[in-house]
Amino acid sequence: MAPPAPSRRASSPTRPGPHLGPEGRVGPAASGREVHVSGSAEMSARPDRARCRCARQPQGGAVAARSSVSRRLQYITHSARLRGVPEENMTVTEDFSRVENTYQMEAEVCIIFTDFGKMQNVCNLLIEKLGTSVTINPPHFYHTPEAIDTLRRQVCVTAVGNTRRKAQEVCRLFGQALGKPLLIKEEETKEWGGHIDGHQSHSADSQTLQERIQNATAYASCRVFAVFEIKGKENRRNKLL
Repeated sequence: MAPPAPSRRASSPTRPGPHLGPEGRVGPAASGREVHVSGSAEMSARPDRARCRCARQPQGGAVAARSSVSRRLQYITHSARLRGVPEENMTVTEDFSRVENTYQMEAEVCIIFTDFGKMQNVCNLLIEKLGTSVTINPPHFYHTPEAIDTLRRQVCVTAVGNTRRKAQEVCRLFGQALGKPLLIKEEETKEWGGHIDGHQSHSADSQTLQERIQNATAYASCRVFAVFEIKGKENRRNKLL
């Protein structure tokens, strides 16, 4: 009697290989059905601060120089306070010196505005009341660090939202429902424009107020890559909605 044939062990299923993502990206083996998408967003933020300088440079006797400058400084700061500018947003500097046989006093008031309409009202009033006795420099617009941080967060969140909506549209095209995110990766961010540090720009004095604001506007863009789970067939009720 012939010996029994040797038994064969059942072969284990083949393990899935690496998953090929977009742009030739190789990722870990997929545990289920997935959709890989990328999305981007671009946003801008107008400056949130304006700095305006008012200068006075009279010459003459010591008493006359001090008195002339003092009156005008008080008028400038008083006018700004009456229109809601807080005291901490105003800085007054004075420099009293002797040049040959005369005294010279240079004084400057630097006012930081958060309301550009209020800034225009104050500057127009000072020009009307003080005339050429005080030099009012064109306003300089810039961003605070907090405003730039807000722009960065908003553009990233918007890019993620655009990516999710793209994944939803792809799934609906095939009658599937989008599941939870498995991976969200910020791939690239760019920033340009704007005056973040508050230094004076070298733009021409002939620019209009709106042109200055536009030149100081900051921009940011963000591109993200995301992997979402595909849950299954899309619910007809959700599809109708």
